[in-house]
Amino acid sequence: MNLTQFRFIVVGAGFFGATIAERIATIKQEKVLVVEKRDHIGGNCYSYRDKDTDIEVHRYGSHIFHTSSQEVWNYLNRFTQFNTYQHRVFASAHDELYSLPINLHTICQYFHKTFTPGEAKQLIIEKAFQIEHPANLEEKAISLIGHELYELLIKGYTKKQWNQDPNNLPASIIERLPVRYNFNTNYFDDIWQGLPLHGYDYLFKQMLGNPRIQTALNKDFEEIGHAISSSQYVIFTGPIDTFYQKRYGSLSWRSLQFEFETIEVKDFQGNAVINYPDITIPYTRIHEFKHYHPERSYNTNKTIICREYSIDNTASNDPMYPVNSEQDQELYKRYEKLASQEKNIFFGGRLGRYRYYDMDDAILAALNLFNNELRNI
Repeated sequence: MNLTQFRFIVVGAGFFGATIAERIATIKQEKVLVVEKRDHIGGNCYSYRDKDTDIEVHRYGSHIFHTSSQEVWNYLNRFTQFNTYQHRVFASAHDELYSLPINLHTICQYFHKTFTPGEAKQLIIEKAFQIEHPANLEEKAISLIGHELYELLIKGYTKKQWNQDPNNLPASIIERLPVRYNFNTNYFDDIWQGLPLHGYDYLFKQMLGNPRIQTALNKDFEEIGHAISSSQYVIFTGPIDTFYQKRYGSLSWRSLQFEFETIEVKDFQGNAVINYPDITIPYTRIHEFKHYHPERSYNTNKTIICREYSIDNTASNDPMYPVNSEQDQELYKRYEKLASQEKNIFFGGRLGRYRYYDMDDAILAALNLFNNELRNI
């Protein structure tokens, strides 16, 4: 591969990398090389149509697009339309199904009483422990919903999901799951949400379809890094600690393992996602993908489900989510200082910036990097 023809090299073909590559090719009208270690584009958002059932399968667990950013929404709609799917999640705990996020129905169901919104709020205030500055996820959760709902729906799920005791996780994680005192069962509050009408694979192919973009799959950055000159620019979306060969040690990551099964039944669980917070059940949730595209007519009496397990990064060597403990944050700052001294290398995405990004966050961060740093290079 002749690298000299590319002034820009993007490492990783997820949303951050694909957005950067598309902007460089479209706005700057320059050639750009996208290097991807996997055998497909799309990163963890990759989906494909199963040949047997035609069901759109999410290879790395469910990804529902949602945003309140007009800029991001307008940007993605250049490449695809979205369906009108609204995400709802249930939790199977102690042999009962509860609605998530915790809402008025969840509270009424658990306490076996019909509450008004005001009564429910007063109940939770009485149940919750007033912790002025919660030091970790457990303290934050208890300050929001009290011990009982925390033990039922949050504690076991969190232990399985993060492979960490909730006392060791930052309080900020639980802020992503709201508590509602009405019967709104939508999982997300964002203005726009849905699934790409033709799947994520189609969306990424549209984003990377500019003839100025060349994509190299099954290619690790280490294979070409030595051949990149000081006049070329690298946008790196892999793990920042790996880029620096773990000079200061390894950051903590969470990874996932997926167990797919095709079942000869039209509908397995009646919903796209059901969580399993009970610690006695090894998986965290079950996905059933056909529910994501109600606009499609699936002419099959089969369905595809996926059981999701959380594993340590050391077991998979495929980091997906930053654990973000205090120790990790201190370690990341040391890598961030190294990155700030680079002239032609930019870091982005969940792995490159060591932070939790939703899909729209990654796109917006990429647009900002392009507009503020790369556009006028």
